Amino acid sequence: MTETIDARPSWRFPRAFWTANLAELFERAAYYGTFIALRTYLLRVVHLDDVQAGTVAGLFGALIYLFPFFSGAIADRLGFRSSLMLAFGLLAAGYAALGLVSTFWPVMGALLLVVIGGSFVKPVITGTAMKSSNDVNRARAFSLFYMIVNIGAFTGKTIVAPIRIQMGVQNVPFFSAAAALVGFLIVAFLFFPKEDPVARPRSIGETFRGMLTVMSNLRFTALIFITAGFWAIQGQLYASMPDYVIRMAGEQYTPEWYANVNPLVVVLFVALITQLVRKWKPEHSILVAMTLIPLSALAMSLSGRLGGNVNIAGMSVHPITLMMVIGIAIQGLAECFLSPKYLEFASKQAPEGREGLYLGYAHMNTFFAWLFGFVFAGFMLKAFCPDPSTMPAEVQAQHAAALAGAGPMPAAYAHAHYLWYAFAGVGLVSLIAMVVFIAVTSRSRARTA
Repeated sequence: MTETIDARPSWRFPRAFWTANLAELFERAAYYGTFIALRTYLLRVVHLDDVQAGTVAGLFGALIYLFPFFSGAIADRLGFRSSLMLAFGLLAAGYAALGLVSTFWPVMGALLLVVIGGSFVKPVITGTAMKSSNDVNRARAFSLFYMIVNIGAFTGKTIVAPIRIQMGVQNVPFFSAAAALVGFLIVAFLFFPKEDPVARPRSIGETFRGMLTVMSNLRFTALIFITAGFWAIQGQLYASMPDYVIRMAGEQYTPEWYANVNPLVVVLFVALITQLVRKWKPEHSILVAMTLIPLSALAMSLSGRLGGNVNIAGMSVHPITLMMVIGIAIQGLAECFLSPKYLEFASKQAPEGREGLYLGYAHMNTFFAWLFGFVFAGFMLKAFCPDPSTMPAEVQAQHAAALAGAGPMPAAYAHAHYLWYAFAGVGLVSLIAMVVFIAVTSRSRARTA
């Protein structure tokens, strides 16, 4: 039976759309479950320092968003079902290997398997969302996709928190391997998308010509670089926030729960906000997000300026808890304005049979963001919020006493909140660039008209 796409405004989509998004839920649970703990894993299991761990984690996160440009083109040739089977097989193997090894090069090999496998998932799932919708319903399709992504992120981080605390961070990847295996089974038994083999690129040369064509879209490329500033700040949920929280508040304050504020806000509000901005041009919705994101970093910076605990409705709340929740909630709202409309913009650039390529290229913004954001965060942490184990014994003792409430923090941590000022600056530069982008493209459209 042929499934049709509703031509009227609707939240109804073909079966392949829902199956692909169910698989994506498990992939995101696997990814974020390990990613939230990756820096800690690299510090405690592989014994890297702050800058080294930031560099490795940044490369890992960045390459997952660089490779889709190539794997998306390959997926267009292989077909979406075969590509997802390959992806989830590599993911399950990579995460399992990560839980079994602890030395540098074997860990790098395991992470590479995850990178290659994960790089197929984004362009295939977003490509399926595009093929399952039309111009009338596409923003809704991407908002549902993004809601399911965040349900997966919330689930993964929720499950791994007790695993990390009770069983050790080295066991977190085994959860991710199990989630990836479930995704493989979903694809194997339930995912049968309707595909047109005639529309696929027929040669390597044709594939590379398509890649050159998408890179020559200067408006698209400019938006990729501008929105990278947004994701550099959002990526601090994984790059610096976990270590910042543990070093400034203590092990009992669970960064996984703070990070979960983001997907919770997205799940609650993304469909509503997408409906509210359905008639907006994508760049105007993105501008709202770019305005909010530096405010989120400024809110987090106040965690180091409030002094003692804050009384809220008779409850004593640690200032880090309060300001992290507020800052991360602002990030979640910003994502609701940015991601569905950004993917809608990217999908409108793609010709028939090149959906994977174009939507793979769309994720290059996160490649630049993760590469810059994680490395920069490593230097910022080392400068303003260093790993206590690298400090002299007397400083370690003072730090431990401060976390127990028995004295002030050592001088080395007096300006830990400067980290958030630095990222607020990144957000401000990106906001200015977005304003310029809108002005230039509006003028260009007016001249064309």
